[in-house]
Amino acid sequence: MESLVRTDPVTLEDRLRAALPAGVDDASVRLVDERGEWLTVRQGQLEPASSHADLGAMFTVWAAGGLGYAATNDLSVEGLRRAAERAEAWARSTAGALVVATPPRSDAVGGYESPVESPWNDLSTADRIDLLHRQSAALRVDDRIVAWSARLSRREVDVLLLTQAGGRIEQRFRYLHPGLSATASDGHRVQSRSHGAGAFCGQGGLEVLDRFGFGDAAARVGEQAIELLAAENCPSGPMDIVLAPDQMILQIHESIGHPLELDRILGDERNYAGTSFVDLDMFGSYRYGSPLLNVTFDPTVPGQLASYGFDDDGTPATREYLIRDGVLERPLGGMVSQSRAGVDGVANSRACSWNRPPIDRMANLNVEPGDSSFAELIESVESGVYMETNTSWSIDDSRNKFQFSCEYGRRITDGELGEVVRNPSYRGISATFWRNLTGVGAPETVLAMGTPNCGKGELNQVINTGHASPTCRFSGVDVFGADE
Repeated sequence: MESLVRTDPVTLEDRLRAALPAGVDDASVRLVDERGEWLTVRQGQLEPASSHADLGAMFTVWAAGGLGYAATNDLSVEGLRRAAERAEAWARSTAGALVVATPPRSDAVGGYESPVESPWNDLSTADRIDLLHRQSAALRVDDRIVAWSARLSRREVDVLLLTQAGGRIEQRFRYLHPGLSATASDGHRVQSRSHGAGAFCGQGGLEVLDRFGFGDAAARVGEQAIELLAAENCPSGPMDIVLAPDQMILQIHESIGHPLELDRILGDERNYAGTSFVDLDMFGSYRYGSPLLNVTFDPTVPGQLASYGFDDDGTPATREYLIRDGVLERPLGGMVSQSRAGVDGVANSRACSWNRPPIDRMANLNVEPGDSSFAELIESVESGVYMETNTSWSIDDSRNKFQFSCEYGRRITDGELGEVVRNPSYRGISATFWRNLTGVGAPETVLAMGTPNCGKGELNQVINTGHASPTCRFSGVDVFGADE
């Protein structure tokens, strides 16, 4: 792999390694070079294009039983030296104050690169804008569409991690994030529909657009927004629900992903993002879901939004079961949290930028497919609702009690999809909801998507997470229409 550092790479890499302090327990420096671009056509008008570039480095130092961080965007010899000295000073000042003083020492050498079939620059800026204008026009299928937009954003993130132990890891990430949305109004009611609510994103080049059917989706999005204006409110009561993958991803994210983050279980997030209903005694025995529930942590999936070769502590990424046959096996915790808790975790110590330290973050968190076709999932439902595309969510600070609403629903009666319903919503408790999983779709129902805006940590970090899921069926769920 060619060097990822764009500015005088050999000299800069030499400076980075030379700045690593000697006479400490462990040290590393992580260089992050990020570029991005956003294009939006709203109501047929091109909004001002925006772009950004960011480059900096963070030193992590373990010394005398303490831990220190320092970041800088001054990549001169002197700037790097000052940052390394600050990190060491912080480490020595915290000596004896840490819960665990064992560094996640890494001597790994390797790399990762997002698979790209058709680079972003294969499409000129003028052609990108023309594409968005065509999609924007296709959204407005009716005069009752009162707001509509088409957008494209891309990010390129190059990371170089050097460690005192001789480790050297280069990773190159390429992300593409398309979006479509339409809002309809008849003067009395307002309904919105989108293309996956922003979840249809991934690693790669322009092929990501084809992966999620971006070029063919606009008319359907607009038509369904109009369709929802005349739809009845979702019925209420306990019933079966069938959730499409673009709703399942938020269910996975909020009621499996966040509760299993090991630093949250250990109490690190209680003042900000909350705690977890999961405790350490549950691993290895707790029935998280029905025997149909199998959940993997898998950063090795090609093209998924949160794929990588190594986490930001230099731990190689591997596929691991978190939940197998419904039983909880392991948490989402990197090497530091694993040392604190005395349990096995995963390679998920991740940071959003050069000026943030790595913390435990979910990456690709996927529900493994079952063997039911979509038709079979529907056929077994006597009375229920099929739901697509998350539109709102609420969950308590232990990630247990939750409430979700979706953009689009259809009644299921006697095993057949029926009329469209608006504002389909449901509520439940994580500890019991997953035990009511009664059907898991076969591989042909699976979509690999992502949530590009997961926030956590103080200082806050917004990061990509990936989720793949089949269509799933749940029984005895408390369903309601959000108009009520």
